Amino acid sequence: MFSTGAVATVAIGSTFVDVAATCTQTGETGNDLAAGQINKIVDPIAYVASVANTTTSEGGADIEADDDYRERIRLAPESFSVAGPTGAYVYWAKSASSLIVDVSVTSPSAGEVEIRPLLTGGELPDAELLAVVDAVVNDVNIRPLTDQVTVLAPTAVSYDVDLTYYIAGSNSALATSIQTAVTAAVNEYVLWQKSALGRDINPSELIALIMAAGAKRVAVTTPVFAAVDAGGVAIADTITVTYGGLENG
Repeated sequence: MFSTGAVATVAIGSTFVDVAATCTQTGETGNDLAAGQINKIVDPIAYVASVANTTTSEGGADIEADDDYRERIRLAPESFSVAGPTGAYVYWAKSASSLIVDVSVTSPSAGEVEIRPLLTGGELPDAELLAVVDAVVNDVNIRPLTDQVTVLAPTAVSYDVDLTYYIAGSNSALATSIQTAVTAAVNEYVLWQKSALGRDINPSELIALIMAAGAKRVAVTTPVFAAVDAGGVAIADTITVTYGGLENG
């Protein structure tokens, strides 16, 4: 069930009005309901024929992970400052939602502040979650008077994975399990790469994970090393992993 949090008035001449609604149950249970899926009026309202969500529901989160909570505790003293330090903006942005795992704070020019939050699993925030963060960091009791703060989504930096790996002939009996482990290693790399802002695209990390999974040799065509700006996040596009077979020597 979802409930509205404010009074919405239908203007004269209009047949609809938009109003924010929040799931009445905490956690992730109210997430991922497609537009139009929330469509039943629990408490009938005079002259209202129908209701429907216009965007996919999101933003609900379960209890914050211990590591994330520990990091916010470490940042808490930064929030006491009234001068607008980077740490304070990071703290308040993370306080807006437990889905936020990383925050970039930059100042492109004097008096201007850009905040870019990244969500769990490397997901990019949509307009609704950005609005939640914006409301927190632009609160008059938090934002320094002279700061012009803008909350934006991180810039997605696309890359492809194209590689061939080989297994030592001496491990032929383990070939199937090694192939499974290599697939898991590639998935781990893709998640690792997009789990932090400003994390450079690093094929060395990919090779290390695949070698640790049991491969004898890895030939990586892409990605190649590429620097990622503080407000960017590297997200894999096409993933092609080829097993080259057994190899002696």
